[in-house]
Amino acid sequence: MIWRLAAAAARLLPPEAAHRAAVAVLHRGIGPAPLLPEMPVSLAGMKFSNPLGLAAGFDKDAACPAGAMQLGFGHVEVGTITPYAQPGNARPRVFRLPEDRAVINRYGFNSAGMAAAARNLQTMQDLPGVLGINVGANKTSQTPTEDYRCAVACLAPYADYITLNISSPNTPGLRDLQTDANLQALIKAGRAGLTDADCQRPLFIKLAPDLEEADIEAICARAVADRIDGLIATNTTILRPDSLRSAHRKEQGGLSGAPLFAMSTDVLAMMHRYLGDKGPALIGAGGVSSGAQAYAKILAGASLVQLYTALALQGPDAPARVIRELDALMRADGCRSVASATGKMTAPGAAIDHALRLAQSA
Repeated sequence: MIWRLAAAAARLLPPEAAHRAAVAVLHRGIGPAPLLPEMPVSLAGMKFSNPLGLAAGFDKDAACPAGAMQLGFGHVEVGTITPYAQPGNARPRVFRLPEDRAVINRYGFNSAGMAAAARNLQTMQDLPGVLGINVGANKTSQTPTEDYRCAVACLAPYADYITLNISSPNTPGLRDLQTDANLQALIKAGRAGLTDADCQRPLFIKLAPDLEEADIEAICARAVADRIDGLIATNTTILRPDSLRSAHRKEQGGLSGAPLFAMSTDVLAMMHRYLGDKGPALIGAGGVSSGAQAYAKILAGASLVQLYTALALQGPDAPARVIRELDALMRADGCRSVASATGKMTAPGAAIDHALRLAQSA
């Protein structure tokens, strides 16, 4: 199969070159097209064929959402897209940590800009899944909230939902937008962008894992008060666990992959405790590479789950494998739907242990 050869060849390339090659291959529709079990999820008026999505960061300029959806993802979140083109940080800026099943990146919102993304999206009709568009501020912007308004206004007509990314560690000052006053202004800017576009779309916010509990409580309260539709928990971390062994473990940037899994699940579960059954849905991201890990996120409160690093490290078969494993685990656990499993276990450690034990006994 040509896509297997392409995937094997990509793993021999430096990480950023491999990333560009993967986007190019999926842009041409080269890849597996598996038959997968239906695991429908309804959220904010949208219908997802399954709960697994591709996180933002892979398809930065909306070049290949259809090809990515072909791999089995129920939704694809493109971006992060900034209003104006920018090159991002100096290379090298992405590093594999193979011994840790992780990646460190400091891309810095490299983007061709919203106009280029809009041109790409104009050519796409009848995508087979849900399309999210993730937007951010330019590095040199003097008024970041205005950047979000502009990007939302330009791109919302092409999106099924919009995500405001305020949690990348690679744009100076961006995470300051997570404070309550700034978050309130940001949400107003996002809604103003929707008004400018003369369309309504569900609004999500992507958050960092490196938050204090008081910050998480305040964010949840603001999300409820301002009727945010979804919170994505979480982006990459700036922390470096002592357990890291790979040669590139001390590189600056955001750490993703296996070391992020427990931390991001803790934040997810904490958000679920503060939100209860009201307010925004939760989308679990961070370290997912198996059906058991996806199931743990769902048990801890996620309605949807996203991955990215697993695709980069394991190749294009990863999404279908995760979905099949998740379906088998839910059936073994007597859960007939994702909704019936969401938030079933409030303690993140218990959710993780339960999902892993179930997988081991399968």
